[in-house]
Amino acid sequence: MSAEEYKAQGNKAFLAKDYENAIELFSKAIELDSTNHVLYSNRSACYASLRNYDQALEDGEKTVELKGDWAKGYGRKATALYGLGRYPEANDVYEAGLKLEPTNAQLQKGLQDTQKAMEREASTGLGQIFGPDVFTRIATNPKLAPMLSQPDVMEKVKAIQANPNNLNQYMQDPRIMTLVMGLLGLDGSAAGAGEPMEEEPITPAPAYSPSSSSVPKKEEPKEEPMEVEEPTEEELKKKEALKAKDLGNASYKARKFEEALEHYSKAWELDPTNISVLTNKAAVYFEMGKYDECIKTCEEAIEVGREHRADFKLIAKALGRIGNAYSKQNMLPEAIRYYGKSLDEHRTPDILAKLKETEKAKAKADKEAYKDVNLSAEARERGNVLFKQSDFAGAVKEYTEAIKRDDTDP
Repeated sequence: MSAEEYKAQGNKAFLAKDYENAIELFSKAIELDSTNHVLYSNRSACYASLRNYDQALEDGEKTVELKGDWAKGYGRKATALYGLGRYPEANDVYEAGLKLEPTNAQLQKGLQDTQKAMEREASTGLGQIFGPDVFTRIATNPKLAPMLSQPDVMEKVKAIQANPNNLNQYMQDPRIMTLVMGLLGLDGSAAGAGEPMEEEPITPAPAYSPSSSSVPKKEEPKEEPMEVEEPTEEELKKKEALKAKDLGNASYKARKFEEALEHYSKAWELDPTNISVLTNKAAVYFEMGKYDECIKTCEEAIEVGREHRADFKLIAKALGRIGNAYSKQNMLPEAIRYYGKSLDEHRTPDILAKLKETEKAKAKADKEAYKDVNLSAEARERGNVLFKQSDFAGAVKEYTEAIKRDDTDP
């Protein structure tokens, strides 16, 4: 086979989650065409799906080497780095890819996830200094001990103890910043960047422990103002995409299929991560009798869904819809296969019923296809000969075959 044929089979294996076989097929394609960057990219995706991130990184780097102006290659490399926990490197690679294709939604999502992971690591690292002995350490530090008499500061310390991620929201308080610097053994004055801390006159307090009642509790904690962030451009696009999707749904229900396709296409353009848009679009093609388009759209939904770790129920719906399309084309073996894949992802009564119905239809079709009057007559004659020879077991076998070939002959 050619490299393209191996590639096509590899893609099918990937969609079927047969990653080991897909890797083997892509490797054979690479043997025939070692300069095709897409082959390395696809194999990298397979390795990543198997969590073999070292190999995924190797193929991702090769993809970028062969096609340095292809943004998706950077995404493959960055995904592998993310899987290896090398978040700063993944961040740089995602940014490099976005320089080539600033609107690439997959790269944008990957960069966002990576930066969140970096923030989690950073906050967890600082959160460790707020251990069980933090109050004792504060009390024994002359610069920090006065803070024990400030109930609002102590409440924040306890909140950070409960969840280190809370540290981020309290770092705007210069007293918390000074506390962090002091606990790290650094000069607390550096946190204020030369500006004096606004504090009320305080007096030293005795050592404090979580169970101690020596520190007065604040009767009415002052609620801090919530920071309201303006929606990002990506969030606005997703909101518009949902509106377009709703319009598509309304058109679909009204059986205005061409109009529905336009709305779904717009929704996908605005948010190319929401695979429910594609499954709905596939439903339109199904109703229009365009079964090949339906299958193609569902396959795209599955591929994107795998990359973005979409809900398994959506993946199951796309696989089930492919089964429906094959069933309409009377391609019953393919329909049975995809119904089975759908049930592997998520078992639903309707798909299970369709699988059983299709299996019965296939069995009936196979039986009808097997019938042949002439071949039945030949089998009967062979049975007659064997009967005369007293080979009754052989005769039974031939007569049974004759019945299968023609069950209308008494």
